[in-house]
Amino acid sequence: MSTATTKPLSLLVTGTIGIDTVETPTARAERVLGGSAAYFAAAASRLAPVRLVGVVGDDLPAHHRTILEGLKGVDLGGLETRNGGKTFAWGGKYLLNLNERETLFTELGVVADAPPQVPASFADSELVFLGNTHPAVQAGLLEQVSGRKLVVADTMDLWINIAHDDLVHLLSKVDGIVLNDSEAAQLTGVRNAITAGRRILGYGPQFAVVKKGEHGAVLVHRDGVAVVPAFPAEEDMVVDPTGAGDTFAGGFMAHLARTGRTDFETLQTALSWGTVMASFTIGAFSLDGVARASADQLAERYSRFARHARV
Repeated sequence: MSTATTKPLSLLVTGTIGIDTVETPTARAERVLGGSAAYFAAAASRLAPVRLVGVVGDDLPAHHRTILEGLKGVDLGGLETRNGGKTFAWGGKYLLNLNERETLFTELGVVADAPPQVPASFADSELVFLGNTHPAVQAGLLEQVSGRKLVVADTMDLWINIAHDDLVHLLSKVDGIVLNDSEAAQLTGVRNAITAGRRILGYGPQFAVVKKGEHGAVLVHRDGVAVVPAFPAEEDMVVDPTGAGDTFAGGFMAHLARTGRTDFETLQTALSWGTVMASFTIGAFSLDGVARASADQLAERYSRFARHARV
């Protein structure tokens, strides 16, 4: 990981664009825009330009496409529409404490087909975030980005279970991994987040970000360990937790992109920006919370969080 330049770095995200149906104890949202790449891009674009690579079917509602096109700073040159295909769709129901949810349905649609191609104009992207999908697909997309300088991947329990070897291979190719504490424990066999993070570094990455929900996040890096708390959200601030992890990643990566730095200290600050972006996401359904926040609101909340966290 180079830290010599302070010129902004180009940022690319790959992942899903989806249609979500979400039910919480107090409300329900039908067929709203979702997906890992959509949430990531909505957050990242508040701090830095971002290039998006994904695939949808021709059934994507026109107003969803309008929302994506309205995200200032998001280059949709890598968004592929497949005629006759169905857009990825997901439905989930959150339980009373909003920390647990049940998946009601998952319709892979075009995501089950061949992955999208990275446009030639995106191949020089310097920062790459591989949104959650099969690790073999992530590795294939990664090979199409010849200009990459730092690569971070997301994963989930499913791939740890059914594609462990592919995931281990991917870890040898990336600089960082973002996962939650239960996934880190599942992958390494240890429950302590810091110890699990150190074991993950043994697979090859320079750092691991272990998310601990309401207990914050831990950065385990070859140069040290850093911890940030969760944003101190009151109960009435939480409307829908969907996408919080993706917007955390978006804020995290975009801070690196705009500063042009990937050193340990910058990564620590990036954790805080990720936390702030996620705090806006949970305040509304779909992308609304993070996409509609004003620049002044973002700055004020970051300042408030920095005072709270002493960062």
